[in-house]
Amino acid sequence: MLDGARYGACTLRAVSVRGDSARYRGEPRRDSLLTARFGTGEQALLLVAMATGTRATPGAHRAAAEACHWIGRAVGRSHARLVEDIRAGRRGDLKSGLHRLTDRSLGKLRASAAEQGVDPEEYAAGLRCLLLPADPECRTRVFFGVGPGGLFRLRDGEWQDIEPHVAEIKGEPVVGFGSPPSETPDGDRLTMDLGIPTPPSPYEPAPEPPREPFRFRTSVARPGDTLLVCSAGLADPLRGEPELGDYLAERWSRPEPPGLAAFLADSQVRVKGYADDRTAAAVWEA
Repeated sequence: MLDGARYGACTLRAVSVRGDSARYRGEPRRDSLLTARFGTGEQALLLVAMATGTRATPGAHRAAAEACHWIGRAVGRSHARLVEDIRAGRRGDLKSGLHRLTDRSLGKLRASAAEQGVDPEEYAAGLRCLLLPADPECRTRVFFGVGPGGLFRLRDGEWQDIEPHVAEIKGEPVVGFGSPPSETPDGDRLTMDLGIPTPPSPYEPAPEPPREPFRFRTSVARPGDTLLVCSAGLADPLRGEPELGDYLAERWSRPEPPGLAAFLADSQVRVKGYADDRTAAAVWEA
């Protein structure tokens, strides 16, 4: 899967490819990718969601796709409130609200497993998401999710590993960002039909107690930054093989972001000993 777009100050590239290991065994890709836009104009919110199904289970690819579907619906129902919280810098509200949406989405995945008569521990998926406001005056980028993977920032030609620790309970609030609310111009509302009804309230009710550690981070982008969110299939070789990081840093530090074909090629650079599926979303800041 391959997608890309430019909104406001950022250019997005997203890809999900089957790894050599799955290709050799004739198995489907365990990773799933969803990109969607909710709202219009400066009130729009971009969502990138990626999920990885449990290894060595027959329904892993379906569980990953379902996890992306549920979080897409949840974010879509709450996108107006999320945009307000991002603009106003309400880090605490964002963290608690996105934690609820994530737990509720994964709870629906467990319910689906029960309906199918399969083990919920096997019909499961890690989930990693990125929220990008389309307003060019708002440089806040929000990451959240559960499970392994990577969150990296390429700044001044050097990679920074900014993956939040699962034990993180509190942190310094993000300040110095945001913009005043503005009217929403007319235009297309969605890029994708997720079957989202009008919500009774901006945030959904609290779900059952969380079952997995929740990861959350907000960051303020600088012009020239590249933010990368990826599944473990790319995060592991990036952390384990410096040459891959050097190669991508050189490729992605050029004056213009790569086109779709170039980004696809970059995401498939082989590294000995790493053959899992790779899913990645990168954001270039103008």
